[in-house]
Amino acid sequence: MNSLNNVLKNEACVVSRYLDNPLLIQGHKFDLRIYVVITCYDPLRIYVFREGLVRFASEKYQNVDLASDEAKFTHLTNYSINKKNEAFVQN
Repeated sequence: MNSLNNVLKNEACVVSRYLDNPLLIQGHKFDLRIYVVITCYDPLRIYVFREGLVRFASEKYQNVDLASDEAKFTHLTNYSINKKNEAFVQN
């Protein structure tokens, strides 16, 4: 689904998009999650949770083929994947 026009109005959903030219922090890809709930459209009522979540990839970003083995540590920020990398640093 590539358009918000295709989102069903009476169905819960998660909206996200992959960025192939991401912002980096010290060369590492990251994802920042800000949790928002929209409870009403008319009038518009939006709540933003005060705390978010950030995760980092364990290898510096390289624009490599997503199917390659090294891509999982540069493109993905999942803790369950990155904790298996030798370069992973525990918080």
